[in-house]
Amino acid sequence: MKRSKQEIFSKILEICTDGASKTRIVYQANLNFRTVNPYLEILIKNNLLEASQENHILYKTTKEGTNMRETISKINNMLLPE
Repeated sequence: MKRSKQEIFSKILEICTDGASKTRIVYQANLNFRTVNPYLEILIKNNLLEASQENHILYKTTKEGTNMRETISKINNMLLPE
């Protein structure tokens, strides 16, 4: 079953809670390096994710990103109860 964009955004924000490399995001979100870039760009543009460069680029979820992930989770739980 195809995932919605909201599910992918939420998963990326979850993975990046404590910081993550692009490789970790790709593998844990089950994406590829070509498809992950637009998601990262949108999240960064909307201040939901920040990128810092030390030895390599590390993506970290912002406070706004955490709030967004929690909101998506609440909506999904209301619409699709388990």
